[in-house]
Amino acid sequence: MGIFRPSCPVGELERLWVEEMSSWCVTQFGPRTLRSPVIMPTSDFFPGTYPETLPEIRALVDRVCGYMGVRRDRIVVEVHSNGAILPDALFPEGTSHAEAGHYRLEQGRAVVSLDMDQMRSPITLIATVAHELAHERLLGEARITRDRHDGEQLTDLVTVYLGLGVFNANAAFQFSQNSRGWRSHRLGYLSPPMFGYALACWTHLRGDPKPHWSKHLDTNPRVYMKQGLRYLRANPDSLPTCPLPTDS
Repeated sequence: MGIFRPSCPVGELERLWVEEMSSWCVTQFGPRTLRSPVIMPTSDFFPGTYPETLPEIRALVDRVCGYMGVRRDRIVVEVHSNGAILPDALFPEGTSHAEAGHYRLEQGRAVVSLDMDQMRSPITLIATVAHELAHERLLGEARITRDRHDGEQLTDLVTVYLGLGVFNANAAFQFSQNSRGWRSHRLGYLSPPMFGYALACWTHLRGDPKPHWSKHLDTNPRVYMKQGLRYLRANPDSLPTCPLPTDS
């Protein structure tokens, strides 16, 4: 053992929360979910061009529903643009929100509201959809209550556990360039280091020490994930590897 032990990319309280909630996800969604494919920003998972019409946006939501195990018949897609709800909304009385996405339960259905004016890239759009659908897996399936104090952070973590972590980690802190220089944008509730450590815990649970998909992560979350994996290798009792079920 060297003098310098690998350090965790997050503080102690954050580390314990990520580890505890990662284990909680196993009990809630089952270890079989860990065998699901990692969803990557490639044409294999998202063919075609950036969705611009209402049918294209709904088709994207359908695709992400399939990846995350969400019942599509439970979801109503509400799209906002230029401050107005686009036609063909099931609940036109819904109100616009400043957030990129919003989730609510109305008339027995789950409404996923998307503000296309807030979407800065395909990554942002898919990450927003994944976050709102994670609400459905948690709130819509009554796994947590709406007044849970860490509900939004847990919702971000669930996107990792259900395979969309590459998108949400990359969207957590994005840069864009305009005529005045570079601007940064935050999306989500977990910090980039917490996303990185969540990805490390998830990878550890999957028994995947050298994930090939990490090449799709932006530099910061990839560095944090690698740091987290080094920490977990040096502290194997922090999070036990989950025995994956075999097909029968």
